[in-house]
Amino acid sequence: MVFNSIQFLVFLPIVFLLYWLVFKPVRWQNLLIVVASYVFYGWWDWRFLGLIAFTSLCSFASGVMIEQYQRYGKAISAANILINLLILGFFKYFNFFANSFAQAMNSLGWHCDAPTLNIVLPVGISFYTFQALSYSIDVYRKKLPASHNLIDVMAFISFFPQLVAGPIERATHLLPQFQRPRTFSPTEATRGMRQMLWGLFKKMIVADTCGMIVDSMWEDYASQSGFALLLTTVLFAFQIYADFSGYSDIAIGCARLFGIKLTTNFKVPYFSRSIREYWRRWHITLMNWFTEYVYFPLGGSRGTKARTIINTIIVFALSGLWHGANWTYVVWGLYNAVLFIPLIITGRGRYKDTVATGKKLPSLKEAGLILTTFALAAFGLEIFRAPSMSDFFGFMSTMFSPSLLEVAFGDKIKVALAYCALMLIVEWIYREKPFALDFGTSPQGILRYRAVRWTIYIVLFVFTVIMSGLHSNFIYFQF
Repeated sequence: MVFNSIQFLVFLPIVFLLYWLVFKPVRWQNLLIVVASYVFYGWWDWRFLGLIAFTSLCSFASGVMIEQYQRYGKAISAANILINLLILGFFKYFNFFANSFAQAMNSLGWHCDAPTLNIVLPVGISFYTFQALSYSIDVYRKKLPASHNLIDVMAFISFFPQLVAGPIERATHLLPQFQRPRTFSPTEATRGMRQMLWGLFKKMIVADTCGMIVDSMWEDYASQSGFALLLTTVLFAFQIYADFSGYSDIAIGCARLFGIKLTTNFKVPYFSRSIREYWRRWHITLMNWFTEYVYFPLGGSRGTKARTIINTIIVFALSGLWHGANWTYVVWGLYNAVLFIPLIITGRGRYKDTVATGKKLPSLKEAGLILTTFALAAFGLEIFRAPSMSDFFGFMSTMFSPSLLEVAFGDKIKVALAYCALMLIVEWIYREKPFALDFGTSPQGILRYRAVRWTIYIVLFVFTVIMSGLHSNFIYFQF
């Protein structure tokens, strides 16, 4: 089941009404969440429900055992990590590593046939596996007491709004919310619906419109002009951002309906002034996970700059591999690490504030930094998009050819760019808010009139439903 489907439009109100009107005690609400989450996930393929249940049971058992047998806590936590990573590795990376090993042997002159299997990748396995791992690790670190309620742990791992594509929640943040009573808040529910509406617009209008153009260009990139491929690079950057951040907005907004607060996953990354700031604003929960459980244990930035650089390279390489079983993802991760190295050496690029805070427009210097950072990120994302590295080099050689100067805009590209511009304008206006359309409790100017606000909601909803001719899956479902 996906957010941009009729099934979900029916599913969500039913769960919402049962949650607040029938299953009022928190333990029953959590049970409903588990059942609803398993229905939500099983709608795709019920056979993989056993994997989520097994992951939940392993995490729950490891937490209890770590608490009871503290002397062996490290071994128990390590065993749980190993079990879950082996499951993830089998489903996601078995064929990849088998093929890579065979190719390496063949390149050395030793004939080797790869033992590949017909493996179906479970949707969202990378997300819920990392979320489950955070529980046993945090229990071992004594940052969180072990839960003795299996339903609470299952609700934490399988919470349907963020089950298949995040945000990846830390157990210390999300699990306690399932352990205490929740009260319905009309204000939070209203904010949640606004955030979901904006997420649907980004996905169904911006991302899907850009996606149709990008896919068609990649199918026959060798016959396209360099300028057309340059526009494709720009459009894919907007596609993947609108698609993934749109999912995050829908997930976070949906969670608000149930009195649950999820972690912000995107903070207007395309307004960043450096790659360092960009990665503080893009897929925040994944980078926080790697920072907490990989970067810091490696030593973080406490050692020499050389050690910091090595740790950074490891984190970006692993984060690239996390995205999928393809060398393009690893290269994309390393590409970002290379961009990071000069900033580590010079100590620059540390921006903790939002650009042009309290101003309507950025300065010329800020605008230049934003455009440069976007160009670097967009170029890297073509590595991410390419089916293979040979395709990437072919794409780039065609783009950086004399035809790059053949400026031309088709009608579909003009429409897509107009949607992207509208999204950027709205997000620029609300860049200091948790999400676009977050008008606050006391809207200013013309927005203080309820009729104006409702007109915006209705127009945006109708436009999204009527103008969207494609209901595709979210890009990050494949990870």
